[in-house]
Amino acid sequence: MDKYEVLKKYFGYDAFREGQEELIDLLLGGRDVFGIMPTGAGKSLCYQVPALMMQGISLVVSPLISLMKDQVGTLNQAGVHAAYLNSSLSMGQYRKALGLAKEGRYKIIYVAPERLLTDEFLDFALDAPIAMVTVDEAHCVSQWGQDFRPGYLKISDFIRQLKRRPVVAAFTATATKAVREDVVAALDLRDPALVTTGFDRKNLFYKVSTPKDKFAAVMEYVTEHPTESGIIYCLARKTVEEVCQKLRLHGVPATRYHAGLSDAERRNNQDDFLYDTAPVMVATNAFGMGIDKSNVRFVIHYNMPKNIESYYQEAGRAGRDGEESNCILLYAPQDVRTNQFLIDQELEHDTFTEEERRLVKERDKERLRQMTFYCTTNNCLRDFVLRYFGEYTAGYCGKCSNCLTEFVDIDVTEAAQAMIECVKSSGQRFGMTVIADTVRGSGSAKLKQNGMADNRCFGRLSELPLYRIRQVMQFLTTGGYLFVTDDSYPVVKLTEKSAEVFGEKPILMKAAKEQKHKTAKTGREAAQAQLPDTDYGLFEELRRVRLEIAREERVPPYIVFSDKSLRDMSARKPKTTEEFLTVNGVGENKCSRYGAVFLEAIAGWEQKTKKSPCNGLSRYRERRKV
Repeated sequence: MDKYEVLKKYFGYDAFREGQEELIDLLLGGRDVFGIMPTGAGKSLCYQVPALMMQGISLVVSPLISLMKDQVGTLNQAGVHAAYLNSSLSMGQYRKALGLAKEGRYKIIYVAPERLLTDEFLDFALDAPIAMVTVDEAHCVSQWGQDFRPGYLKISDFIRQLKRRPVVAAFTATATKAVREDVVAALDLRDPALVTTGFDRKNLFYKVSTPKDKFAAVMEYVTEHPTESGIIYCLARKTVEEVCQKLRLHGVPATRYHAGLSDAERRNNQDDFLYDTAPVMVATNAFGMGIDKSNVRFVIHYNMPKNIESYYQEAGRAGRDGEESNCILLYAPQDVRTNQFLIDQELEHDTFTEEERRLVKERDKERLRQMTFYCTTNNCLRDFVLRYFGEYTAGYCGKCSNCLTEFVDIDVTEAAQAMIECVKSSGQRFGMTVIADTVRGSGSAKLKQNGMADNRCFGRLSELPLYRIRQVMQFLTTGGYLFVTDDSYPVVKLTEKSAEVFGEKPILMKAAKEQKHKTAKTGREAAQAQLPDTDYGLFEELRRVRLEIAREERVPPYIVFSDKSLRDMSARKPKTTEEFLTVNGVGENKCSRYGAVFLEAIAGWEQKTKKSPCNGLSRYRERRKV
């Protein structure tokens, strides 16, 4: 079979997406490659298609158990013999899998990096016909990346021990120039072809908001999207627990994930999320890398992440199926201080030298500043992220909260002067909270204790709401009129530019007109908008059929068929096997397994026999028993 036949037979697609065919051709030609493609762009096909065409076995080095299980499950559903080797297997299961691998049972084997140099795995690998080694999430090899994993440094040692060097492929969704150089060197890639398809995810809607009540904002969103699956990221375990508990009390089917839970509970909660038993996951950033759940319709960041790389990766878990999805960041100034504290804590427990620690801290603080700028900019949010990764756009996307907001210039000269006077008269000894509380005339006991209740600027801005005072302070710091130190207790300092607020020109700040931002239509909303009423009813019926099959087979619903495939079925209404094979995402194996039941469901719907479930499910169950 050629690459097009493999693509259709196993994966159900008629054409390759941007960058896929080029990478596949390079690998089949024996060239090392480094592919940088955004989440949801189809990285896995770039190595799975050549793996099925090459003579021998392909190894995929993967960082997380969840990713391996998901990928292997999807491949097996497509009719590809694949396996994974990691710590989730008992010793008996591990040895059995290795034995089958030695017999040549598997074309693709996923393996954790820590397993590569173990005696048992080397005993298999040194005599196995390994044609290709793929390193997924390749940024984990870089000590300058945001997800450094020491086990990845063993990969090049493993490859050097093989009797014949296989072609080596590296893939990631996030890589700055420094990380790219690190990956090429650490993996010892030989004259690699670098293929970058860009970082833009056009189906994602970006939004930043600063709500007075973050939980209320979350509840408003999930109430408006009751059937959607999504992830809510929090910085602290305590916040995860609080948000999850509140959601459950309000009747939202939510679960949680953080490092403080037992392995068993984390595994069960993750499965509840994947299988849509609990479609809303509240988690720390310990959750998510490698999660291939295609129908995540929203990602809400309850707190600001510490860098753009992390935000891009975490937000990118939405809309992997290409459908419209929302990425919402709920920002509060306190998030900056929390992240500064976390950065300092992380550096206390590393093995860096003093000089390395200084460089890493400097780099991490700069990343945090960029993340803060993202949260406070009035410019296009998509453009901000893309420019960070070295891509340049027209500066207007039309699909982010800033581009859809009307901004007006407001005169903040008086407020700016009061704040700068307050900083100066207090001897530049306090942080942003004390300065804000002073100028608004807070009755805080802390101000009486530190003497700021007697400051001449006390109450100067008592008529301004607190949110506006904080906006102006953020504007002054990002604009260089004030500077906040990186100390354990950040202090506001004056700069050379501070005096400009007392000049003849007014200080103008862009502010949004008060209005409610709309988010992208997602999931069922999108299907309903794009399909006529009759077709949308069929879409819902096919979702029901899919859910029953998923429960029978104990696999996540999206592994049976994606929402995109169901929507295509609803529009095409195939009547024969040949027509069913033309549906997006339907390959030969899935057609053989599920074609009859879905064709009957479609026919039943067209005959308006919706009063009872179609008989196709019963026939499907009978076939499984045979």
